[in-house]
Amino acid sequence: MKKIAVIGGGPSGLFFALMARRRFPNVAVEVFEQNPFSATFGFGIILAEGGLGRFRDADPEAADAIMAASYITRDRVFSHNGEAINIEGGAYGGAIARIKLLNTLQDLCHARGIPVHYEQRIENPDMLDADLIVGADGVNSVVRRAYEGQFGSSCWYLTNRMAWYGTTTHFPSPILSFKTTKFGHFWAAAYPHSETTSTFVAECDADAWARSGLNRMTAEQRMAFSEQIFAGELDGQPLLSNRSDWISLPVIRCKNWWVGHRVLIGDALHSPHPSIGSGTRIAMEDAIALIDALADYADDLPRALAEYQRRHTPETAKLVDAMEKSYEWYEQVGEKMDSMDAITLAFDFMTRTGRLSPQRLYREYPKFMQKYETKWNAWQASRSQTETVLAGV
Repeated sequence: MKKIAVIGGGPSGLFFALMARRRFPNVAVEVFEQNPFSATFGFGIILAEGGLGRFRDADPEAADAIMAASYITRDRVFSHNGEAINIEGGAYGGAIARIKLLNTLQDLCHARGIPVHYEQRIENPDMLDADLIVGADGVNSVVRRAYEGQFGSSCWYLTNRMAWYGTTTHFPSPILSFKTTKFGHFWAAAYPHSETTSTFVAECDADAWARSGLNRMTAEQRMAFSEQIFAGELDGQPLLSNRSDWISLPVIRCKNWWVGHRVLIGDALHSPHPSIGSGTRIAMEDAIALIDALADYADDLPRALAEYQRRHTPETAKLVDAMEKSYEWYEQVGEKMDSMDAITLAFDFMTRTGRLSPQRLYREYPKFMQKYETKWNAWQASRSQTETVLAGV
């Protein structure tokens, strides 16, 4: 390879470019981003402890810079219709303002001499003269859409609605609040991403979207309505908007990860869901897997791209499977809110992906599990009885 073109200057695209410069110092690497410099949407993003370790192995300088700019928290406050529960334990997590993450990676690209071209929308990826084109251009990827049939891509939309706000309310620990209103079911996830500001993701199901009139409101009216619904959680502070209108999230999957000399990573390949806080992690780990395969087969690009998909599929499948189980849980959360109290809803939430076994729950959340052990045992017995009845039907 003599030249690599990266389409998309988000976290995964910039991180890939940084690693490519380190691993292939004699290969020209350029990044093309359609938005202006320092333009972004949304607020903070979560980078789990496990993901930061992988980043450090791949690029220590970049990982250390990201960690230094992150706000580290632990524990969670879970509430359902006004009943709050402290869930102590679990891994430490880092949250960082998306713009700060971008600026950190942009500074490193500049220091390593990687050209990043802003306000450069590439309508046709084949217009670029490059040996490898990396599509890191998000859910609306022009690279994927240019070869949709060959990538074997599919797309459908979830029924729930969500908006990615910010707030000056500073939460000591992340919160997850479920509430039933006269309009239907609403919930919010919020977490600090700096010393003074937090991310606030507001959500509702399809029924509440229509009954509340949100579907007929302007973006400004929707934000004002959200401030009223979540006034208690916000403690009187306002929400902040940055292209934060309510949307239904797409589910994008691709059978093939590469076509010719074009390859996809991140949201362009498999769209994320914020409920497991791993979208950026998945995207950046895609970049790591791709650079590793390219390094192993530097003289055989088709083999390298095939190995990228073959090797990385099992690990990605675990996270994607967890993501899918999580969004399916949220798609049915209204029924759960109507039938469960706060403790059982918390148990159901924590076990929704199947990744937290009872043994792991006791190991990672000992105080919480010991406090509610009687309730846990009763809930487990009830679930076993229900499964036995269903099995006999």
